[in-house]
Amino acid sequence: MWRDESVTYQVAHRPLGQLLALLGHIDAVHGLYYLLMHAVFALWDGGLVALRLPSVLATALAAAGVGALGTRLAGPRTGVLAGVLFALFPATQQYAQEGRSYALVTAGVVWATYLFLRGRWVGYGMVLAVACWVHEFAALVLCAHAVTLRLLGVPWRRWAVAAAGVLMSVAPLAVVSARQADRQLGWLGRPSAAMWLAFLAVSALGLLLSRVLADRTVTALALPLLIVPPGLLITASLLKPWYVDRYVLYALAGLALLGGLALDRLPAHLGRIAACVLAVVLLPASLSVRTPESRKDDVVAVADTVRKLSRPGDGVLFLPSRRREWLLSYPTVYARLDDLALARSPAASHTLEGTELPSATIRSHLLAASRVIALTDPEGQPLDPFPQESVKRRTLREHFQECERVRVWGAQVVVYVREPGPGSAEGCRD
Repeated sequence: MWRDESVTYQVAHRPLGQLLALLGHIDAVHGLYYLLMHAVFALWDGGLVALRLPSVLATALAAAGVGALGTRLAGPRTGVLAGVLFALFPATQQYAQEGRSYALVTAGVVWATYLFLRGRWVGYGMVLAVACWVHEFAALVLCAHAVTLRLLGVPWRRWAVAAAGVLMSVAPLAVVSARQADRQLGWLGRPSAAMWLAFLAVSALGLLLSRVLADRTVTALALPLLIVPPGLLITASLLKPWYVDRYVLYALAGLALLGGLALDRLPAHLGRIAACVLAVVLLPASLSVRTPESRKDDVVAVADTVRKLSRPGDGVLFLPSRRREWLLSYPTVYARLDDLALARSPAASHTLEGTELPSATIRSHLLAASRVIALTDPEGQPLDPFPQESVKRRTLREHFQECERVRVWGAQVVVYVREPGPGSAEGCRD
């Protein structure tokens, strides 16, 4: 479990009233997903399995949808190959095993695209509206569908009515989440060179396949789906940083359709060779996304380390405060510690990590403690400049002795003991 999954787990376990109160302050964009997970845990509180099961099922549904699209566009063989190829993509596998909303959004967009292809406009609008409420960036697929209609020269009036209905239905969520955007996405920077290179490389691959295949119908649907949503989001992020590739994970369905058709066009013996080569090429990445190192951190390892190093009544300090999310999913570990900086709990403050005390109070609490477990980011990460964070670091540096430092993936757990006075035998040995 990594930090985003930990947030899902914590929020979904809150009483319904507290969950709704949180959404009024932050994370409204994930509100419908949190409500779904709240219902899942109410039916079966199955820990990590329950947390991730909806994503597994949604990915299976999305792969089936890609297969259905390929079948309708170019025949059942293309459909099977496209669906299997979609399931083999490492990014698909990563979010299939993650307790977040992106696999569900992908399934919704893929099946909405299938209904779009069949001209089932009422169903199209309803399915896409739900997908947008699970994550509003699903609405970017409307631009891809508009390009498809333009390329095919198909009448667009009924689609426009359905699209307008989708936008109207998601407008309240867009208004609320726009007010929360600075808090929600403040951690994002503008797209890096690596992000641009990845987007351009995948887009170039799609363009190459479309030129080689020369199938107007498949290309008109798959290529805009692959390029338009991520292209719009990454370009807009030059002005307002909003781009993360998982927000438009559903774009991979376009690449799978093009790849499935390419495999279908090959002679049987070449197709088998290409499938084997592809499996070998993708295998290292597929194995990699099944390791803790594929995520930013490992909340399970953090909690296990704190359990081993701490004693009941030890003080605990989170540097920065948002790292409180590391322990909140492990209430038995968190409950045995004294949170020295906490003013109001996450549930009571309707926030994700709680609110903290003034700097002077944090300092006095620290000076009254004899032993502190500090949870920090890995070395080399930027330090928050806020007064509470500065006073935590300064007080530990001036009045405490570091006794033990354990590095786990994406985090450090450090044991501090008050520096012994003159003639005292206290210190790290105790």
